[in-house]
Amino acid sequence: MIQPIYLYGSEVLRRKAEPMDISDKAAVDALVTDLEDTLKASEGVGLAAPQIGVSRRVLIVDGRDMTDAYPYLKDFYRVMINPLVLEESSEQCEFNEGCLSVPGVYADVRRPSVIKVEYYDRDLVKQVEVFDRFACRMVQHEMSHLDGVIFTDLVAPIRKKIISKKLQGIAHGKVSTHYKSKLK
Repeated sequence: MIQPIYLYGSEVLRRKAEPMDISDKAAVDALVTDLEDTLKASEGVGLAAPQIGVSRRVLIVDGRDMTDAYPYLKDFYRVMINPLVLEESSEQCEFNEGCLSVPGVYADVRRPSVIKVEYYDRDLVKQVEVFDRFACRMVQHEMSHLDGVIFTDLVAPIRKKIISKKLQGIAHGKVSTHYKSKLK
């Protein structure tokens, strides 16, 4: 079911999410379906459970619609339950990020270039995978949500100052979205 996306200023976005109980397959399936439906309706490329008001360590990333810019993402779709970064490169790269919870705000963010992640997939099979390039960026962005971190927390101080009025506006409900959203 399509859920509203919680916007910057919502308390749930600042909480460290709890692990998902993988013994409850029905609850896992329901949450993943809500994430998938909501992501599709919002036309985003990634969504974490806290963004729909559920403080659990579950996310999805979908790069399949980004193949014009990143052809290697043509089959890139992951459901990640209880993801854990096992390794990250010391080398970093910078990408311009945006977020469905922070509409209209974009900023360059430095993150590790390569990460190795352990997670359970939708079928609750444990996976270990290495991500690089834009796929790595997508996974890291969504994993940050699971720790209560929003991409704007990671930008350079001068950029943070520049976007602060926009962030305050979003936190006070002065924003419109083409998808269901809420502030709480």
